[in-house]
Amino acid sequence: MTTILQCLFDQAAARPAALAISDGDWQLSYQDLANKVEIAASVMAHIGLSQGDKFGVWAPNCAEWIICALAGQRLGAVMVTLNTRYKGAEAADILRRSHCRILFTVKNFLGHDYPAMLSGQDLPELEQIIVIRNADGQSAFEDFLARPKAVLPPIAVKDTDISDIIFTSGTTGAPKGAMTTHAQNVQVFESFTDAIGMHENDRYLIVNPFFHSFGYKAGWLSCLIKGAAIFPLAVFEPKDVLTRIERDKITVMPGAPTIFQTLLSHPDLSAHDISSLRVATTGATTIPVDLIARMHEDLGIDDVFSAYGLTESTGVVSLCQKGDDFDTIATTCGRPLPGTELRLVDDAGIDVAAGQAGEIWVRGFNVMQGYLDDAAATAETITSDGWLKTGDIGQQDERGYIKITDRKKDMVIVGGFNVYPAEVEKALLQHPDISDAAVIAMADARLGEVTCAHIVTPKQGEALTPDALIMWCRDKMANYKVPRNITFHDSLPRNASGKVMKYKL
Repeated sequence: MTTILQCLFDQAAARPAALAISDGDWQLSYQDLANKVEIAASVMAHIGLSQGDKFGVWAPNCAEWIICALAGQRLGAVMVTLNTRYKGAEAADILRRSHCRILFTVKNFLGHDYPAMLSGQDLPELEQIIVIRNADGQSAFEDFLARPKAVLPPIAVKDTDISDIIFTSGTTGAPKGAMTTHAQNVQVFESFTDAIGMHENDRYLIVNPFFHSFGYKAGWLSCLIKGAAIFPLAVFEPKDVLTRIERDKITVMPGAPTIFQTLLSHPDLSAHDISSLRVATTGATTIPVDLIARMHEDLGIDDVFSAYGLTESTGVVSLCQKGDDFDTIATTCGRPLPGTELRLVDDAGIDVAAGQAGEIWVRGFNVMQGYLDDAAATAETITSDGWLKTGDIGQQDERGYIKITDRKKDMVIVGGFNVYPAEVEKALLQHPDISDAAVIAMADARLGEVTCAHIVTPKQGEALTPDALIMWCRDKMANYKVPRNITFHDSLPRNASGKVMKYKL
């Protein structure tokens, strides 16, 4: 196996002049990127960052983010990613719990001054906050690179060393820090990039945030592994994305289903030549089959892949295969990664019968090393013989393809009947006047629990009323599944990785 850093050095040796990163004024070849990483690492070494230390990156997608990550990992330090939507207290909690010594951040993103947001927070172990982009959006990184430097120590990073700690999204509770190693990150995304057919001539527009596995590992790390060009995107604006695909001849782009739905509905879609786009990856519990078809037919994407994973599985559990039909891509999340094992079990941990729903357990090189400083939570999540309990409910068909039906914790028991919210959400999304839906449990004196639906509709209740929607549901699903309460919203609360934060509902 190898390390994340070695992937960079291998590309710099094999294809030194090939484009590595294109980000505004940053136009870096693979040799340029390797040189910048070495310089940044020597500055970090002078500051005192060393093997095993933790450093944080709290910034939007940009070239500087990647250089900081690789430079810290060059020294054997462990990267901690911070969600750009965090408020000061939330970021401080992550920094404290992960014992970060250095934080790389920006002065302004979406109107937030991140260093100012940390003012007054109790951060006894945080020694320096280093700004990598100023309030005017200009890079401050050259000033950092000009700081005093230390002689770099020999590379002593092993593939079994922890490379990063990514805190779970917190959609169902407090985030926990999942630790993964260099070797498993490289192995997982070698398998991933092989499956989706990425190659050295690809130009990858990374829409998903770098603080998440989708943007970091399935994004720029995948590019390093294949030698592809990285095009970071800090903010998703549909018109800008269409322009960039056309201008930069983008060939690969990931995104949640809503990303592609937004592009398809944009009035300027036909005015842009996006024929260079050949690969897209997406994932969700509910993807309309029509969306996959339109991604092929209207966006002209050759290959669309749906995948399933979680932070604790190094980002990937399964993914679809090249050539899968639209229905398979939309309704399943593919087969487990080669070399990994998967089980579906009941509440007692006993395998369920073929075709039956059960909690998904996975074992293999993609399972995290554990949660940072939380042995109890680790023991609850990973069995003594190495099975990761995902907390997701699914079914597996005769081909080995997995269909996610819901989060185990989200299951609603209505008068003794199990209701999986994703099933109700999928039905609701078939209504022509509903653009988004989330279903949660609501206490009920008679039945114990009933379902409650939170709905986004383009006309915000003018053409759709709660009573009318409940009547429609009664025609579409068993009565115990029908939402007893309907609430309309302008939008649903989603985190930066696209998940509905149901605890806010």
